[in-house]
Amino acid sequence: MLDRRAKILLKTLVERYITEGQPVGSRALSRYSGLDLSPATIRNIMSDLEELGFISSPHTSAGRVPTPRGYRIFVDTLLTIKPLEQVELSQIEGNLHPDNPQRLISSASQLLSQLSHFAGVVASPRRKSAAFRHIEFLSLSEKRILLILVTQDGNVQNRILFTEKTYSPAQLTMAANFLNQNYAGLSLDDIRTRVQQELKQLHQDMTALMTAALEAGDQALNENTENYVISGEKNLLDSIDLASNMARLRELFELFEKKTLFVQILDMSTRAQGVQIFIGGESGASLLDECSVVTAPYSVDGQIVGTVGVIGPTRMAYERVIPIVDITAKLLSSALSNN
Repeated sequence: MLDRRAKILLKTLVERYITEGQPVGSRALSRYSGLDLSPATIRNIMSDLEELGFISSPHTSAGRVPTPRGYRIFVDTLLTIKPLEQVELSQIEGNLHPDNPQRLISSASQLLSQLSHFAGVVASPRRKSAAFRHIEFLSLSEKRILLILVTQDGNVQNRILFTEKTYSPAQLTMAANFLNQNYAGLSLDDIRTRVQQELKQLHQDMTALMTAALEAGDQALNENTENYVISGEKNLLDSIDLASNMARLRELFELFEKKTLFVQILDMSTRAQGVQIFIGGESGASLLDECSVVTAPYSVDGQIVGTVGVIGPTRMAYERVIPIVDITAKLLSSALSNN
């Protein structure tokens, strides 16, 4: 989509804006890009980049700033990653001792915060869900159903399901019988891997009910576990980009407390290999529109069990944060696997 000159100018603009935090004008682009172009040519290319949605012009300045789309193409195609310095690498290695797993999680979160100067977060290893012995559905009202889940060890959990349609007692009995006859003795994790294909044999409405039951049951069995550890939230107060809107920043801190939504964002990382970068609204949370979340999955004995990440403003030094997250995930995997 972009020719060589446009890519170089966009790369230069993003790098200067990340460094200085000020809109970048054509004079600065001419000085730092290394291109022998006239001011008029640079302005024309900038106009094209703005039309494509990669940069924008603040009303108070003649310079331009990158948009989330501009950051995305920069990160995907133009970024030059800087390897960590040996002192930083030694700091991570020295603090991730394979002794206590929970202490490892806390140490990794603190390291991510210290090295990035933003907020560091580590989603705790997922506990394999308990096997269930029996499931029952009881109708409470037209669209409210009580889920009763009994695990193999006798633990009983109740959850209310809010459904889009009304189910008859016969349908609820049929759904419970199907799950009990076909899946009793399996964990909810194991069921999840089989259920999508096998439930295609049933009516779509029943599939929706059973899927909701599995999700509610999984949440019930895991709600008492610590979902993630976050460190360095106060570092975000030092970010000019975020601290200029304190009401927004308070809402962001509240998001960290609402663990369900934030865990969903972190869970996106476990579905792909390597570092994932969510810029602005890409995370699906409107409160993160001015933030970027850089994450990487970590594993135990080759099995992905959690996520590490850094949360900061979209104007962050990606070339530095990415290797911090990547190396921390790999070293945490090694420490947990050797524990």
